[in-house]
Amino acid sequence: MSIDLDRIGARLQNLEIELPSWGFADTGTRFGKFLQDAAALTLDDKLDDAAEVNRVTGACPQVAVHVLWDVEDPDRPELLAEAAVRRGLRIGSINPNVFQDQCYKLGSVANADPAIRRRAIDHLLHSVKVGQATGSDILTLWFADGTNYPGQGNIRQRKRWFEEALREVHEAMPQGMTMLVEYKPFEPGFYHTDIADWGMSCAFARHAGPNARVLVDTGHHLPGQNIEHIVAFLIDEGMLGGFHFNDSKYADDDLTTGSIDPYGTFRIFHEILHAERDLGTELPIAWMVDQSHNLKPKTEAMIQTVTTIQELFAKAMLVDLDRLETARHGGDIVSAEECLKDAYATDVRAELGAWREARGLPADPLAEHRASGYIERAAADRITRKAAASGSYA
Repeated sequence: MSIDLDRIGARLQNLEIELPSWGFADTGTRFGKFLQDAAALTLDDKLDDAAEVNRVTGACPQVAVHVLWDVEDPDRPELLAEAAVRRGLRIGSINPNVFQDQCYKLGSVANADPAIRRRAIDHLLHSVKVGQATGSDILTLWFADGTNYPGQGNIRQRKRWFEEALREVHEAMPQGMTMLVEYKPFEPGFYHTDIADWGMSCAFARHAGPNARVLVDTGHHLPGQNIEHIVAFLIDEGMLGGFHFNDSKYADDDLTTGSIDPYGTFRIFHEILHAERDLGTELPIAWMVDQSHNLKPKTEAMIQTVTTIQELFAKAMLVDLDRLETARHGGDIVSAEECLKDAYATDVRAELGAWREARGLPADPLAEHRASGYIERAAADRITRKAAASGSYA
C-alpha cells in the first residue's frame, strides 16, 4: 500500500498526547504496591519523566495534574506552570480529587450530607482556579460516586445533585475552558455508579452547559463494548471531548495502549478520521493518556503508548475512504471490511522513523531512551531519597 508520508506527518504533527503526572509515581492495586527504584517521588520527578518522554517522542508537551497530589502550594498553583515551563512543558488537564478523603465514603457531589456535597463542589471550584492560574483549558471530572447495595441511595435524587453541582462548576469556568465528564461502569460502586456509561455522561454534560463534553476512557467499558460506535455517535452529537488512552483485557484500565486490542484502537481512529474528512476539519479532541503501570518501567510504558498511538493513527489514515464508500453503496461487505484490514496490516514503522528523524527526533524513541541511561540515573537519585524518607527501602 502506498504511504503518503507528507500527509500523514502533517496530521501527526497536530497529535499532541498529554501524559498523566500520576503515571510516573509508584502505584498499585487494592492488594498493594510493587515499588520501582526509578518511580517519581515529587512533582519535579514527574515532570522530569514527562520531559524525557517528550524528548524522545516530540509529541507530549502537556502534563495532566491531580490537584491534591500535585499542587504543592495551594495558594500558589502558578508554581506548577513555572515548573513545567522550565522543562519545555505546559500544564494540561486539571483533575480534581473527590474520592480519596474519608468523608467521601458514601459519595461526593451525590452524598446525602449537604456539607459533604458543598465540600466536594468547593474543591471542584478551586480546581477551576488552578486551571486559570496554570493556563489549563481543560477540567477533567471523574467521580467514584455510587452505591454497593440496593436501597443504599436514591438514584434519581443523586442524579439531580450531580446536575446541580456540574452546572455550578460550569458557570464558574472561564471563557475557553472545557469540562470533560468521564464515565465508568463499575468500581468502587458495584451496585450502581452514578455516571456509568457514555449516555449518562452525555446527559450530565448537556445539563452542565455548552462547554461540557464527554471523556471516553478506552478502558472504562464492559467486555465486548463497541467503543468506536460510541465514538462515532458522540462525534455526530457534537459531544466527543477527549480520550483517556489505555487498554484492558477484562475491565477497567492501565494496560499500555494497543497491548490487548490494537485493532480496536485503530477502528476508533478510523471513525475520527472518517468524520474529519466528511466535516472538512480536524475535530477538537483532547488526546490524553491515563495509565499507572505497576510492573513496566514507567517512562518506557509511556513511550510505548505514545508510539503505538502514532502507529495506529497513521494506519487509520491509510484507509481508502473513497473505495470504502463505493463498497458500502454497492453492498459489498467483504470489500468494505478489506479496506480497513488492508490499512491495518500495513507496517508504517519505517516511515514513522524517517518522519521522526526529519524532525530531529530519534527514529526509535524507546531504543534511544534505553540507551540514554535515564532510568538508571533516575533510580540512583530517587532510591536514596526514598530510603531517607522511609528509613528503609526494599
